Amino acid sequence: MIELRQSLEAEIPKFIEMENSNEASAFIIPHTLEKHLSEIQKKTTRYLSIYKDDELQGFFILSLGLNNDVEFRRVVVASKGDGIGQAAIKLMEAYCKEALSAKRIWLDVFSFNQRGQHIYKKLGYEQFGVDEHEGKQLLLFEKQL
Repeated sequence: MIELRQSLEAEIPKFIEMENSNEASAFIIPHTLEKHLSEIQKKTTRYLSIYKDDELQGFFILSLGLNNDVEFRRVVVASKGDGIGQAAIKLMEAYCKEALSAKRIWLDVFSFNQRGQHIYKKLGYEQFGVDEHEGKQLLLFEKQL
């Protein structure tokens, strides 16, 4: 069974390990320990840990916006291809709607991240814009809750 839990600072070293794996590091900009510690303490940031059968499998970073928006900043899952990520995203969306009263979730994804785009579209996210980070194109997606 997959479940989400409020993340603990003690889990951050494992998050860093997951971020620096070859699969994840190609699609995200990994944080330092100091950056994670700073972010997890902000009132406008939520870290959610993904557990399957009581074992840490990944995490989310969410940023709370002003207009009942949630920026879905990051999802990292240790193992790919077994549906944990998609199931966890559905749980995260329910959390945003129920616990945060969110009306909209938005995210950015590198244009070369075809797998990510496919998953977000499959889960009902629609592209609404384009941006850039360090010369790399970002596609902006959103989902109304």
